[in-house]
Amino acid sequence: MPLSKPTLSFWQIINMNVGFFGIQYSFALQQNAVNPIYKFLGAENGDLPLLQIAGPVTGLLIQPIIGAMSDKTWHPRWGRRKPYFLVGALLCSICLFLFPFSSQLWMAVGLLWILDAANNTAMEPYRAFVADKLSSKQQPTGFLAQSFFTGFGQTLGTLSLFLFQLIPFLTKESNSKIPYWVYASFFFGAFCSITSVLWSNRTTPEIPPTAEELAELRSKKINLATPFIEIGHAIKDMPANMWRLFVVYLFQWFALKCYWDYKDLTIAKTIFGTTDSSVANKTYQEAVGWGGLISGWTNIITFLSAFVLVWFARKYGAKMVHSICLLLAAMALFIFPHIADKYLVFIPLVGFGIAWASMMGVPYLLIVNDIPKSRYGVYMGIINMMIVIPMLIYSLSFGKIFNSVLGKEPVNAIYFGAVFLLIAAIATLFIKSSKVSDDAVIITGGGH
Repeated sequence: MPLSKPTLSFWQIINMNVGFFGIQYSFALQQNAVNPIYKFLGAENGDLPLLQIAGPVTGLLIQPIIGAMSDKTWHPRWGRRKPYFLVGALLCSICLFLFPFSSQLWMAVGLLWILDAANNTAMEPYRAFVADKLSSKQQPTGFLAQSFFTGFGQTLGTLSLFLFQLIPFLTKESNSKIPYWVYASFFFGAFCSITSVLWSNRTTPEIPPTAEELAELRSKKINLATPFIEIGHAIKDMPANMWRLFVVYLFQWFALKCYWDYKDLTIAKTIFGTTDSSVANKTYQEAVGWGGLISGWTNIITFLSAFVLVWFARKYGAKMVHSICLLLAAMALFIFPHIADKYLVFIPLVGFGIAWASMMGVPYLLIVNDIPKSRYGVYMGIINMMIVIPMLIYSLSFGKIFNSVLGKEPVNAIYFGAVFLLIAAIATLFIKSSKVSDDAVIITGGGH
């Protein structure tokens, strides 16, 4: 019989979750700083979606493989989950350190593939590591700690693009194709990634399996096909509500990629009055920093509104709450390209921050009662696939849409995303949701 999990102190739970800070700082840089680097290296606007294809591909392939492998791993010294998230964090730190040294576009693209693979290698086993340690009674506290460090890492990662530009010597003309403030942001991210994960690793031992559990682990052989076979069986039996959620996700995550990829270029044109994205243009650098400040602002709104949304979901239903939040995000994307004042632009994006809080938690509340508890892990993996598949479709298709249909205008890409968010809001109303439990927790933040 499995041993009962020990009750942990508050600080033990905090120490366990510190690593989420570094991992999410890395995800924030990947989401907000990679495209500006691509632009500094001469990438065309219409090529940005395809250049970002590493994210959905690695998320689709690596997460289920690593997750299944860590389930079947145990080493007396290294443990079950730790070998995976330590290696992932180490590779992540190396890639973050090397990224600003990219002198050619192909170098940055190659590093992104490794970086994204490393982030995904660290993320899934780390989430499982936290779940392994906590009893059902302490899981809400653990989720809140995870939410805090996730939000903190993402917020600081995005704000770093603005804050490091406030240091005078980092804004001097660079001898390379990348500004010095970008170096500082990535170097700090490399430091945070490995040190935060090492902190959690050193302060939190894993729970060893019992003799019976160890015998079961050793009796089950695993290969690369195993997780995909399990996922295939689960998809065949997938509840109808999850198929409805997939329709919502198809439009929702496609829209978010439109926003992420073309936000800075839109800000540069509508607020800072420039379309020159070369490294020599200080105005464009300022626009990228302001884009980071805006992303930090929306992350703060997300963190502040997450628990309010839980209350609304209990009172009015998760379906109605998520649909309204998506509507707020669509309105924000329709409005913000029309604002020329760099301070007023924060106002409509409050709606986007609230919607992001909903996206990170409320959809799980819509389908959690439809998922059999014995297959909870595999269905969480399928939900992650529902996130990355729309991103993959976006990466393969949107470049042509941008060049041929949207007139190569970044502002039109934002409007395109707003329309897709409206469709997602309508599709949400077709989900048959049940009552939200009193102990429901929204987990904010997170990468794909």
